[in-house]
Amino acid sequence: MTVARALLDRVGGIVERAREVTDHPVLRALARAGLVAYGLLHLLIAWLAVQLARGVGAADADQTGALQTVADGPGGRLLLWAIGLGLLCLALWQAGEVLLWWRGLLDDRHRLRTALVCARCLAKAVVYAALGVTGLLFAAGAGYQADERLRELTDDTLEVPGGTLAVQAVAVAVVALGLYTLARGVTGGFMRDIDLPAAPDRWEPAIEVAGRVGYLAKGVAFALVGVLLWRAARSADVSTATGLDGAMTAMAHTGAGPWLLAAVAAGFAAFGLYALARARYPDRDPST
Repeated sequence: MTVARALLDRVGGIVERAREVTDHPVLRALARAGLVAYGLLHLLIAWLAVQLARGVGAADADQTGALQTVADGPGGRLLLWAIGLGLLCLALWQAGEVLLWWRGLLDDRHRLRTALVCARCLAKAVVYAALGVTGLLFAAGAGYQADERLRELTDDTLEVPGGTLAVQAVAVAVVALGLYTLARGVTGGFMRDIDLPAAPDRWEPAIEVAGRVGYLAKGVAFALVGVLLWRAARSADVSTATGLDGAMTAMAHTGAGPWLLAAVAAGFAAFGLYALARARYPDRDPST
């Protein structure tokens, strides 16, 4: 028991030192810069979706299209380095949230809830990190189109034994992510990620509305991506395996395409504004 206690104390000391790093004011400031970049990228995606609805879009209406738009602008490369590094700092800061909860994993009564919270924190950190790495790749001139990369990966996976089941499992996971995102918009669970009491009272309703609309739009888009990926697995036609830009293109080809894209664009713009508000009033502890 003494050895176990000593080991636990040593682990606790390591965690506390790690928390000092992830709680450092400099990292917090860089993470807020990452949130600003995250919000601006969503505003760019909204603009690209509007261009797609008008039939004049040149870049993909997704994250890579937004990054390419930044790259093509004045000082684009320098901005991309700043965006990529800011998002990586945001990922580190977000992952540090797990350090607030780790002791709950040792408690049988709270282990499941703690594990779910930690999984959610790490998932968000992975998203930020992936987008940050993508930004750095674009800054280094190694740009790519997400839809083409997804189709190549899907095609390679379908050719191996069990590949169809693997792609279908990913499709189900993406649909589940979309439904989870929708649920966060409906229930307002996203409000735990922002220190709303710190904002002026007059801005609170607007921030909440922007978050709800943004999460609903993203949920619909993610769910549609999952459905298209499932169709690709069932038909072995990788042309239907698309990311966010492909999902928006699919919307554009429906009878109400321009209206649907306008609604999704408004939703992504709303999410971008919510992310900017979160950068101003950040909170990474979902227990509050």
